Amino acid sequence: MSETPYDLAVIGAGPVGAQAAMVAASPPYSKKVVLIDAPRASGMLMNGEEDLSIGGPTGLFSKALRDTSKQIKVSTLRGMGLREESVWNEVIGNCVDLASSNAQDCFRQLDFCGVDYVRGFASFPDSGGSKSLIVTNEDHSIQTIRAENTLIATGSMPFRPEGIPFDGTRIFDSDSINQLSYLPKSIAITGSGIIAIEFAKIFRNLGAEVTLIIRDLIPRNALMKIGLDKDVAATLVADLIRSGIKIERGAQAASFSVPKDNQRAPIRIGLEAKGGGPRPHGMDTEIKCDAYLAAVGRKPNTARLNLVGAGIQVDEYGGLKVDSRLATTAKDGNVFGAGDVLGRPFLASTGVAQGLAAVTSMFGGPDKDPVRVSSCLDDDKLCVAGDISLAGESFDPTSLAANPFAFPTGVWSSPEAAYYGLSSQQAIDLGFDAGEGIALYSECLRGRVFSPNGLLKLVFEKESGRILGVHICGDDACELIHYGMELVKSKRTVQDLVNTLYSAVTFHEMYRIAAMAGLDEAGARKRRAAAGKALAARLRQKRAGD
Repeated sequence: MSETPYDLAVIGAGPVGAQAAMVAASPPYSKKVVLIDAPRASGMLMNGEEDLSIGGPTGLFSKALRDTSKQIKVSTLRGMGLREESVWNEVIGNCVDLASSNAQDCFRQLDFCGVDYVRGFASFPDSGGSKSLIVTNEDHSIQTIRAENTLIATGSMPFRPEGIPFDGTRIFDSDSINQLSYLPKSIAITGSGIIAIEFAKIFRNLGAEVTLIIRDLIPRNALMKIGLDKDVAATLVADLIRSGIKIERGAQAASFSVPKDNQRAPIRIGLEAKGGGPRPHGMDTEIKCDAYLAAVGRKPNTARLNLVGAGIQVDEYGGLKVDSRLATTAKDGNVFGAGDVLGRPFLASTGVAQGLAAVTSMFGGPDKDPVRVSSCLDDDKLCVAGDISLAGESFDPTSLAANPFAFPTGVWSSPEAAYYGLSSQQAIDLGFDAGEGIALYSECLRGRVFSPNGLLKLVFEKESGRILGVHICGDDACELIHYGMELVKSKRTVQDLVNTLYSAVTFHEMYRIAAMAGLDEAGARKRRAAAGKALAARLRQKRAGD
């Protein structure tokens, strides 16, 4: 380890920390950088001594498991007579291969950039000051690392409600589920957010019986609270039900009975009404399952860094308090934060942008003012200006999470869902006379033949035709949304899309179909109704053939 101080020490080797370290070590900065990470302490993916999570987001395991669930048909493997252990080994082996490939590539890039890597747990010293870090290595030895600047990018950890006996064997949170060592035949999941929906579909695709426990009486409303458009939310809920996932509405887990001596015996979970008390007559009061997952939110992972010793203040949830430069309140003014440690929106994409902006704030950059904030015209009700690669007011965690134009949001369920910009209600609340144009996947050739379930919606201002928001549910939604984001940011109109030629047999044709629907609502309703009837007839014919 170097005896001279580093220009930058990065704590945390997820996508935020790894990317920031590589940028700082590369031209034009070419700084001396060390990346410090404690993968075992953070509960991330390990394969023996190999850290599978380096450079990967918190949801790396779920993404790998999702892709594996598409490639491997568990029922076929079981039909071949494979033992349950062999089936799960096949599933998890694919996940490990995907994660290992990403980890090896990240280590290769770090080495290429000249970033030193230290595996150990970093914290600030009790003596005060913030230009040194105490690192406890995995062999319990201790070293001191000196650095002129420090970036805290330790991510987040699952929120664990009281009363749930988490054991990492049968009762999991959204991180410890990474260590699942078997394929459950049945699983109950508490939560109505993105992570809960993703895992519900993953385990269903893997052949498990899935019960989703949500506090809201109307599942669609629960999804709308996390930002999804009402029609996209309804489409997702309809798909959950169509795929055989049972939804316990207006409920919460009240008690757990976990067999101690018999791993094959089911867990018994008692249910109560939202807020406590008995459920209405006729509704289930108990669930039996092989495994349980609580996916009810996350909180910043900062508790063990000894922030007090460096004079760093946090909010009530443990999130770092930062200024417009992403600098914390550290006594020496040299400690910055990025990613989930700042709180919502808990997305890798925004975290990476914050990490790059923090590096710019520390060291400056070519043709960039690290505290400049883009502005909008005074008469523009819809402010889409701004560069998320720069630090400034747009990086305040509260305003970032509330700004629908700061970033696209994706739900990696099956089907995917994604959105950018305003919903119809948000547009109306801002004073727009807003219209909608909807295209069903079954209205375009590619969707009709390969993936007919889903929709794409454009929200636009009626007078000008300016596109205000894009909302998608269906295959490749998380890819399609980026074209929609550019339409909103470049102030394109529905008429522009009507006059645009798209390649045949692509999902992008739906943008034109949706624009035409917005200009001819009555005709569009008739076309969607006809497409819906044709799809229903096709599905009935398929079921009859099976």
